[in-house]
Amino acid sequence: MRIAQIAPLTESVPPRLYGGTERVVSFLTEQLVDMGHDVTLFASGDSKTKAELSAVWPRALRFDRELRDAMAPHLLLLEQVFQRADEFDVLHCHLDYWPFSLLSRQDTPFLTTLHGRLDLPELRPIYDCFPDVPLISISDAQRAPLPNANFVATVQHGLPQDLLTPQPVTPSYLAFLGRICPEKRPDRAIRMACEAGIGLKIAAKVDRVDQDYYQETIRPMIDGRHVEMVGEINDADKPAFLSGAIALLVPIDWPEPFGLVMIEAMACGTPVIAFNRGSVPEIIEHGVNGLIVDDMEQAIAAVPRAAAMSREVVRQSFERRFTARRMAEDYLAVYRRLVARARPALRVVS
Repeated sequence: MRIAQIAPLTESVPPRLYGGTERVVSFLTEQLVDMGHDVTLFASGDSKTKAELSAVWPRALRFDRELRDAMAPHLLLLEQVFQRADEFDVLHCHLDYWPFSLLSRQDTPFLTTLHGRLDLPELRPIYDCFPDVPLISISDAQRAPLPNANFVATVQHGLPQDLLTPQPVTPSYLAFLGRICPEKRPDRAIRMACEAGIGLKIAAKVDRVDQDYYQETIRPMIDGRHVEMVGEINDADKPAFLSGAIALLVPIDWPEPFGLVMIEAMACGTPVIAFNRGSVPEIIEHGVNGLIVDDMEQAIAAVPRAAAMSREVVRQSFERRFTARRMAEDYLAVYRRLVARARPALRVVS
């Protein structure tokens, strides 16, 4: 099958450091190539892939210091995809609603995976305007704010099976991984660790928009001994970081669409303690690969329970449900349905 993967330009594919969407696009693209498909990746020029790379912009926008208008490269991206659309059997977009208008005006089937939150009131009129655009949710919970949108499947994220693996270290601290922002509630993670009497290591990015929150709320809570700020880490650093953790803390206070860090922890055999919001009940099997809690009291009580969980069983849950191979197979099933519906007489080579 001839497949176009269309990624945001904010980060490279895969990202140098933090970047959930671009990381998933990379995992999917490489797996599809390994399965024998003809894949073209539309992404920044500093991306690395076994697919054909169509470099729309020289480097990830995040690291382009000369860039002043981030919308302009994305408009160029969409136009290049539009001009080449007839080269592909299917176009797979990861740009939220940006492609809807343009790609609805051409014949190649396209779909969009929605990677972010959908509960913002300004979004609903856009999706109401394009009721027939095929959408993929990354959890069933993510769909709730848009009950009338054209969701054709839920495809949960997956990781390459051997990307992150358990390391032979003794777990000795709690971990927070991802991004420092109010909705991720790192302040809760710090309080959980302090109440449990266990050190906390924070491996997280601080976006410019969250600098005030970090400086005013989180930084005063970091003492460098019991609470340590590690900073951003990449995939090479994650196995040791996560394997060394008694549990990954996910004390979110927002409708998390998926939460890639949860399955990253599972891949390393590390249990997850997560607040019951958004996708959490779909990802966490309570008592198997983690613990779901409703408040701080339950969260603190969950720490010793997590320490006693079988890390081998946690890893097995990852292998059973969250590999890149399973993700790619799920997407291929959707691609084939869309192609068959659009071109019933066309025989697509698998």
